[in-house]
Amino acid sequence: MFLPFSRYLFSFVLLVFLVRLCDGGPWVVEKKVDLRITNDLGSGLDLNLHCQSDDDDLGTHVLAPDQFFEFRFRPNFWGTTLYFCKFWWGGESHWFNIYVEKRDTSRCDSKCWWMVGPVGPCLLDRRFGIYDLCENWNDPQFEGSRKKGTENDAARVYNDSKYMEGNEKRGK
Repeated sequence: MFLPFSRYLFSFVLLVFLVRLCDGGPWVVEKKVDLRITNDLGSGLDLNLHCQSDDDDLGTHVLAPDQFFEFRFRPNFWGTTLYFCKFWWGGESHWFNIYVEKRDTSRCDSKCWWMVGPVGPCLLDRRFGIYDLCENWNDPQFEGSRKKGTENDAARVYNDSKYMEGNEKRGK
C-alpha cells in the first residue's frame, strides 16, 4: 500500500516541478523584456498605435512627439513570442512585428526600444547607444488575423524627456 502512494506523490511533485519550470520560476531565472516605442515622426505629428499578441491586446494609444509607450512581458517557454503593432498618423497607416523572439532575443536582450519614424521603426543598438537597427514596415497584404486577448494593465505611456536614461541618441 505504501508503494503506490509514493509513486503518485513522485508523479505529482514531478508535475508541479515541470509546470513551474515552464512558467519561469522559481528554479529558472525570470527574463522579462521591456519594450518601448517612441514617436519620432517629427513635424509635430501624433503617432497612433495599437499593439497586441495572440494573448494580450494592449489597446490604442496616442503619442505626442518624443513621447513613448512602454510595456513589459516575459517571452514564452517555446521561443515563439510575437507582438505586432498597427501605426497610423495623418494619411499613413502601417504595421510592424515589434517583437519577434527569434529575431530580437540577441539584438535587444531585456530592453527593446524602438523609435518610429515615417520610413519605419529603428531599434536601439545598445552597444553604441543609437537607434540604427532600422526595419521596413511589414507588407500590408500579410497582415494576419488578430485575436483579442486580455488587457495588460502594466502598459504605460511616458513623456520621453522625463524618463529617458539620457545616453541614447537618434541614429538616422
